[in-house]
Amino acid sequence: MADLTHFDGKGDAHMVDVSDKAVTDRIAVAEGHVKMAAQTFDIIAEGRAKKGDVLSVARLAGIMGAKKTPELIPLCHPLPITKVAVELTLDPDLPGVRIEATVKTTGQTGVEMEALTAVSTAALTVYDMVKAVDKEMDIGGIRVLLKDGGKSGRFEAR
Repeated sequence: MADLTHFDGKGDAHMVDVSDKAVTDRIAVAEGHVKMAAQTFDIIAEGRAKKGDVLSVARLAGIMGAKKTPELIPLCHPLPITKVAVELTLDPDLPGVRIEATVKTTGQTGVEMEALTAVSTAALTVYDMVKAVDKEMDIGGIRVLLKDGGKSGRFEAR
């Protein structure tokens, strides 16, 4: 477990000490989707969801999710997030909603978990907003697309 930084020499989980790491600009982009029945897609696209504007509420939930990440993921550091952008796009080919989140900070550790949490929270909110009409929605494809900044450099998903 020596390569896993969230475990100490004994194998116990711990929060990584980042105090000696350089403060750098960091960015992470994550994506995911919610697949649904065509009728559910139409309800969202036409603004007929009884709970309100699904995409706007999910966007706000994603932003909140990014900011709350250290409260949800035990070993994440609280970070001074400088930007969270969550884009939700209707995709009739799924059918469903594609979600992309971008998170930025200037700090000593990356924001991948914040981007992933933003996508996850937005996806769960889409589900919550229309679950009354479609309980078989499928949340998936959640992954990091881009991570940049810090010692490990740039990562781009293939």
